[in-house]
Amino acid sequence: WGGGWLQLKGMFDFAGSTVVHSVGGWAALAGVLVLGPRFGKYVKDKINPIPGHNLSMATLGTFVLWFGWFGFNPGSTMSADPIAISHVAITTNMAAAMATISATLLSWVLLGKPDLGMTLNGCLAGLVAITAPCAFVSVSSSLIIGLIAGMLVVLAVIAFDKLRIDDPVGALSVHLVNGIFGTICVGLFAQDKIVGIATGNGLFYGGGAKLLASQLTGVLGVAFFTFTTSLIFWLLLKNTMGIRVSLKEEIEGLDIGEHGNSAYPEFYGRKPAYAIVDIESEEISKI
Repeated sequence: WGGGWLQLKGMFDFAGSTVVHSVGGWAALAGVLVLGPRFGKYVKDKINPIPGHNLSMATLGTFVLWFGWFGFNPGSTMSADPIAISHVAITTNMAAAMATISATLLSWVLLGKPDLGMTLNGCLAGLVAITAPCAFVSVSSSLIIGLIAGMLVVLAVIAFDKLRIDDPVGALSVHLVNGIFGTICVGLFAQDKIVGIATGNGLFYGGGAKLLASQLTGVLGVAFFTFTTSLIFWLLLKNTMGIRVSLKEEIEGLDIGEHGNSAYPEFYGRKPAYAIVDIESEEISKI
């Protein structure tokens, strides 16, 4: 990232679509595959939604993240350059806004109703996708990137469920899928020296496939290293100290197991609709 192999190969990742987001996404994917889905999430051919408990707090958290991204992306200029900082701030905001809209509309079309969770993840997807190219693309390009990112996260959430990969908050769809997408966008939408950084032009601006090839090299290199390394450590943890709580604790909720009380007492003792569970004996009769 700062003078390493990928930078010497000509890869650009301004604020970390790959280095931050897809690294976390590849590590999470390895962990999800080793851990397995939550109890009752997938029963035979049925996918049982296990919704979050507080969408109001999730919405507030998303706004906090959106605000924080103005330190994350513009701060990566690492200098008091008003032109670069303002450009990065605008591309970041426009991508997030457009992704919020496109995720809302696509979830409405596919699911029949607008889904707030998809809307929030759409916002984050736009932020993740613009993180690599925010200093290398125009404002109009950032809108296109956000538009695609918002749709991509909705499709990815649905696809991971169909693949029986349990991703409770859509982190893979947000950080992995759009981290990859945002990194590739540098190779597609970059405009040379738009804020003074010599990147060369991307494919859509007459630069050919050279920059795109460098970005793909970064995606594949990070994917191989991070996923392989993470998989080894997840398997070591699983076969030593363990990485999963007991079924009893999972059903009761970790608030009880970890803290001895529950933030939402109305959830305590409520048995999932997809199973009848004797928590004390851990005997399960699925219906």
